[in-house]
Amino acid sequence: MIRIASLLPSCLFCTAILASAAAPAIAGDVPVAWQLDTWDPPFDYSQPPKTIDYQPVAKATKHWKICASYPHLKDSYWVSVNYGMVEQAKATGIGLAVVEAGGYPNLDRQIEQIKACSADADALIVGTVSYDGLTPTIMEISKRIPVIAAVNDIANAGITAKTGVSWEEMGRSIGAYLAGLHPAGTAPVKVAWFPGPKGAGWVQFIEAGFQKGIKDSSAQISAVKWGDTGLEIQLLLIEELLESQPDIDYIVGSAPTADAAVSVLRAQNREGQISILADYFTHGTFREITRSKVLAAPTDSPPMQGRIAIDQAIRAIEGTLQHRHVGPHVTIIDKTNVPSLDLDQSLAPAWFKPTFEVK
Repeated sequence: MIRIASLLPSCLFCTAILASAAAPAIAGDVPVAWQLDTWDPPFDYSQPPKTIDYQPVAKATKHWKICASYPHLKDSYWVSVNYGMVEQAKATGIGLAVVEAGGYPNLDRQIEQIKACSADADALIVGTVSYDGLTPTIMEISKRIPVIAAVNDIANAGITAKTGVSWEEMGRSIGAYLAGLHPAGTAPVKVAWFPGPKGAGWVQFIEAGFQKGIKDSSAQISAVKWGDTGLEIQLLLIEELLESQPDIDYIVGSAPTADAAVSVLRAQNREGQISILADYFTHGTFREITRSKVLAAPTDSPPMQGRIAIDQAIRAIEGTLQHRHVGPHVTIIDKTNVPSLDLDQSLAPAWFKPTFEVK
């Protein structure tokens, strides 16, 4: 058994990432428009999105208080969302209070946190741990203040607006990347699939998308391992997998799954024997793609999602909301395009630390 502590990264952020990142460029007092996807009707991913130039608010009309709830801050994905929210809160002159549930199993904790945090807030932003577990609470809160869903998909009841991308598209895109490497008719490859925690608001969609993406390929799912996205849990799941199925060809799963796979394969002297794909993008996947340890991952621009969520909350409070459902475009990142990646849109900079309050 590999000692988990020996595999944990020495710091959360990759030192190769730029030490600083600028906020969106400002021309006079008007922020530069963001090129985003929007869905019509809102909250429905069944139709292709339309690309729009989205004009963010320059300054809020008042010092609004916004509560934001995250599933956790255990990996750099949600730290990057946090960075975007914090920077946009500062830029627009509003207050922000952040709570985090500590992981996807903690539905009751998230419910209690958002009840307390939203009590004196002007809007609530929620990245949910459960697709519909928060619905009764959100329905009650939405009678008082706008509720913005951020990143993780959620049942529509009580939601004023959504910031996010299609997690089915996230799964489909990495599945299609794998299918491109192993099209139908070529030699079959064995895939270990790590969808994430059962019941989380994004997992059922990324699972459906991945299955669609590999449908016309020679990839065969030989093992499925469900579990929370904490690095320690993913390390244990990968160890279990390799003990029972050492002849696997691919490990595909969350960004922490990919990080854990790199560490375990290195410790077992199996680097290069099993290929790794991630279904979302973090500092770890950025680092490992540049080092050719991970083949690819789709980015949904977490900092930009954080910025958008703050902007939607301000607009919902002030009655200027025009697009109820927007998000960045999903882009696959691999060794060919990682050098040209806009880091400020995809990752928090190295200097940023989790921030729980903007006054």
